[in-house]
Amino acid sequence: MNVAVVGTGYVGLVVGAGLAETGNDVICADVDAAKVEQLQGGSIPIYEPGLDRLVERNLAEGRLSFTTDVAMAVRESDIIFIAVGTPPGEDGSADLQHVLAVAATIGENMNGEKIVITKSTVPVGTATKVRAEIEKRARHPVHVCSNPEFLKEGAAVEDFMKPDRVVVGVDSEVAKDALEELYAPFVRNGHPVIFMDIASAEITKYAANAMLATRISFMNMVARLCDEVGADVNQVRQGIGTDERIGPAFLYAGCGYGGSCFPKDVKALVRTMRQHGVDASILEAVENVNEVQKTLPLVAVLERLGPDLSGKRIALWGLAFKPETDDMRAAPSLVVVEGLLAAGAEVQAHDPEAIKQARLQIGERVTYCTNNYEAAKDADALVILTEWQPYRRPDFDRLKVLLRQPLIVDGRNLFEPARMAERGFEYVSIGRPSVRQRSVAAE
Repeated sequence: MNVAVVGTGYVGLVVGAGLAETGNDVICADVDAAKVEQLQGGSIPIYEPGLDRLVERNLAEGRLSFTTDVAMAVRESDIIFIAVGTPPGEDGSADLQHVLAVAATIGENMNGEKIVITKSTVPVGTATKVRAEIEKRARHPVHVCSNPEFLKEGAAVEDFMKPDRVVVGVDSEVAKDALEELYAPFVRNGHPVIFMDIASAEITKYAANAMLATRISFMNMVARLCDEVGADVNQVRQGIGTDERIGPAFLYAGCGYGGSCFPKDVKALVRTMRQHGVDASILEAVENVNEVQKTLPLVAVLERLGPDLSGKRIALWGLAFKPETDDMRAAPSLVVVEGLLAAGAEVQAHDPEAIKQARLQIGERVTYCTNNYEAAKDADALVILTEWQPYRRPDFDRLKVLLRQPLIVDGRNLFEPARMAERGFEYVSIGRPSVRQRSVAAE
């Protein structure tokens, strides 16, 4: 099939490369000339495991190309994915200007019947707006569909190539047949392509992310109770996660969620619910819990070192919102860094992939280190914010020598409190009692 993907961010680039991998001729279009030039040379502007090899292979074999000429991409393709950004507005609503601008370009350049698919995360009703933008300019039939993405940053290639389901909202048999054929190579494992009406597909994306965010905030709320009463949130997680009605996924306590999806999508769903007179109080609470959770590592440092951190040096391990990505959008690290700097601390930070993004968002107000041990040198405390693999099994003897005092604040619960006490560390985690608390409870 001849496919165009408009937008070469996380979603558009994975979709374009993935569809090319299964034999389609794919044109990825973007108005960012510098990004397109970089992609034409086979260089990937984002960190996503496996994506570089996928792009390089399909470029070399001629199935994938990149252009700034969106109009040409429209004319040369039968199926067009809209995969541009929908950044949140000040009121939390999704900004659709880029989506509708692409729709207008499609309408102006249609040279035959087209299938247009919104891949961007958009609120319910967007497909209707896209169709209107196209039809008031076009002289040919158009079939507008919704095909929300469910890609996890850090595992996006695997998620696209081997999806657990594909959700497609359609209102025509022409579109249904074409998308069934397009996605057939990806669902040979028996996982379904779920066809539904367009409005239901649009809601499904937001509902899925809101549910996952709710599970995270719920468990973090339980972790706060565990902190107050001396319980262990990991044991609670095992106790409820083995219930088949609940399951274990997304029940890990920590310092909050971030990234490009959960924060934005929860806000957008709240906004949509309010517009339609639906009570959004559950999701408002999810947001509130998460914002407080991001501050907990900072609070732990201030409680132990005092409110004035002048002359203190704090080490940070992890800046990205999660491992296997360089994405720092809405990351807990941004809250912690700003709080530490406001208290007068000197901050030394390490992240395997996110340093470049950190420089864009934080600037040179912190010291960026080439490895995690360099960050820990002469620090009064180590704060862990991202569960990268190299942080999971550090050399504790070396770490203890490097730190001015053996204080570790772990926002991701990587280590066992009892073992850390045996190693001589003051160890603070999320929702788990210290050894001292545990011994008092036992008396």
